[in-house]
Amino acid sequence: MIKAVIFDLDGLLIDSEPLWQEAEMLIFKQVGITLTPELCLQTKGLRIDEVVGYWDQKFPWANLAQLEVEELIVAKVIELINLKGQPLAGVDRAISFVKQKQVKIALASSSALKIIQAALRKLDLTDMFAEIYSAELETLGKPHPGVYLTTANKLGILPQECLALEDSLNGVLAAKAAQMKCIAIPEPLQYDNPQFAIADLMLKSLEEFNDQVWNSLI
Repeated sequence: MIKAVIFDLDGLLIDSEPLWQEAEMLIFKQVGITLTPELCLQTKGLRIDEVVGYWDQKFPWANLAQLEVEELIVAKVIELINLKGQPLAGVDRAISFVKQKQVKIALASSSALKIIQAALRKLDLTDMFAEIYSAELETLGKPHPGVYLTTANKLGILPQECLALEDSLNGVLAAKAAQMKCIAIPEPLQYDNPQFAIADLMLKSLEEFNDQVWNSLI
């Protein structure tokens, strides 16, 4: 039985993956690393400190501290969200659908809390969630299940009674490691990635989240 639905944020509720890529490509250029959208996919779903650490390990730089790079990227992402952040298809409908099921609703994201808050303000979703939790408060980010386990604990719901909605493979891995049911809604270029088979179900957008899907999972 599903007693709570936990939404991811980036790439699921808000079309922020292109904004993350733009920010990363711009800021990493300051430390001599030329990223492409394809390279950015290697760190999709990771926490910002893990993204920066990943590229520093591959291409070490010396002109800026890792923390400075993290802060610059976060600031740029917030700026871009405020400028051009847009909801993805089916967001309002999906949240309304979940609320009609009279289950708890939460958000669990790898993004820093200040990015989560900026995105929710932009989408006018600030008051929609019983819990809003960031993996920045965990020892490890996704694909570690900590962010999901803590969110379930805050809701007072067993992880096995939660449904997570995710767009990234790292997010799906985190949800399944937490023993939750998980619906994957990857971006179109990733839809045929066989690694997403770990999810309980795959959809092409939140617009497909309906009673038939719900009943197949309970």
